[in-house]
Amino acid sequence: MLSVFAGGAAIGLLINSLAPEGSYMALPFYYHFVMGGFAFGAVFMATDPVTGSQTNSGKYVYGFLIGVVAIIIRVFNPGYPEGMMLSILLLNTFAPLIDYVVVERNIKRRLKRAALKQ
Repeated sequence: MLSVFAGGAAIGLLINSLAPEGSYMALPFYYHFVMGGFAFGAVFMATDPVTGSQTNSGKYVYGFLIGVVAIIIRVFNPGYPEGMMLSILLLNTFAPLIDYVVVERNIKRRLKRAALKQ
């Protein structure tokens, strides 16, 4: 849940810093947290244990990317102003891939550590 807000804040700050003056992209990052369904999606929808990542570090990556994609959809697609649910659906498809990468990194790290001990 915290990583969703961290991802939203990070991309919101980046977009806000690159936005021209008077643009719709110049919206402060914290406005995104209270507009639309961002907070609802971060608290109730993204924390679903069945469809999200299962590994601990994968959960952080999963949440961070949900926040990033939600703000990108909201800012750059004015025809679809609410991007939270779409970003959750998109990242649900990538959750197994995130878990796979995390597990493979842990296996490589442990094999390297075991080789150093011998």
